[in-house]
Amino acid sequence: QVQLMESGGGLVQPGGSLKLSCAASGIRFSIYTMSWYRQAPGEQRELVATIRNGGSTNYADSVKGRFTISRDNAKNTVYLQMNSLKPEDTAVYYCNAGLAMKRYWGQGTQVTVSS
Repeated sequence: QVQLMESGGGLVQPGGSLKLSCAASGIRFSIYTMSWYRQAPGEQRELVATIRNGGSTNYADSVKGRFTISRDNAKNTVYLQMNSLKPEDTAVYYCNAGLAMKRYWGQGTQVTVSS
């Protein structure tokens, strides 16, 4: 059974930082492309960042220079370091594992940026 378990969300003030984690089980983690998505209320889910099995990364323009995605294959975990957070970063953040036609999702973790 595949499980993706996100953690690390919470309430933070504008300009603050959070680090999200996603622990995977039931998959051969090292060969999967791992991504973070987010969905704000009333909005479509959007891709935030991707890290491939070789380590190459891509970011949405809205988070470039502020967010960093990384992975630890020994721990089957992918991270999202979020700095200089803005109110518009408020959303539920979801972890995604992808390989060919296979797609798996976590349950999401809420990030709220507010003073």
